[in-house]
Amino acid sequence: MQNKKLNIGLIGYGKMGKTIEKLAVDKTHTIGLKCTSSNPLAQNLDILQEIDVAIEFTNPEKAASNLKILADHKIPTVCGSTGWLNEYDSICALFNAAGTPFLYASNFSVGVNVFFSLNKHLARLMDKLDSYGVQMMESHHLEKKDAPSGTAVSLAEGILDEMQRKQGWHLGTDTKANSIPIEAVREADVKGLHEIRYTNDVDQILIRHEAFSRIGFASGALLAAEWIYGRSGIFSMSDVLEI
Repeated sequence: MQNKKLNIGLIGYGKMGKTIEKLAVDKTHTIGLKCTSSNPLAQNLDILQEIDVAIEFTNPEKAASNLKILADHKIPTVCGSTGWLNEYDSICALFNAAGTPFLYASNFSVGVNVFFSLNKHLARLMDKLDSYGVQMMESHHLEKKDAPSGTAVSLAEGILDEMQRKQGWHLGTDTKANSIPIEAVREADVKGLHEIRYTNDVDQILIRHEAFSRIGFASGALLAAEWIYGRSGIFSMSDVLEI
């Protein structure tokens, strides 16, 4: 399946879409559709029937409506937009009903997905060591609209899956007994940084992932698009990477 040369629809043609385009063309895929704010998906329905796989990278305001259109037209879809997950279950139901594959990831970087697994393992080890508090920090570029990032939310949920002494997370740096604080920092030209710290009076354990460029995210998204083509079901990057 991965050897097929795909005709890819880029739903969102910002910095990430352009990086994906370059990688896709280098692998001899074609880009049959480029949607932007001035050329939205809803105005390109006639082209959709020619698209093998769509890669959706837009924003929280547009993602869900784009995904509904893609499901309705039975287009295998990879989505990296964050901030719309209140509609995740209903979107998945639409793709399932259409018999069309759908893969959402808060982060497509291979390194980040390894980091997700490391995070869950560490949280499991730390659950009973209640002298250690847990804090999180994420930093992104100034244009990022959602805070905390989707990746940070995924990391927090991974901790909560393994740590019974915490029941939720909150945005900020203030300490709450049963909640994980997530500090969100916005700075110029930051590709993505995530830290998780376990601290007590005598020491600190810290795990950190830092992206140096968008290429890691783009190559992961393209890998996911190649992987889901010809399949059916709802998937994540852990399925693609088998981790």
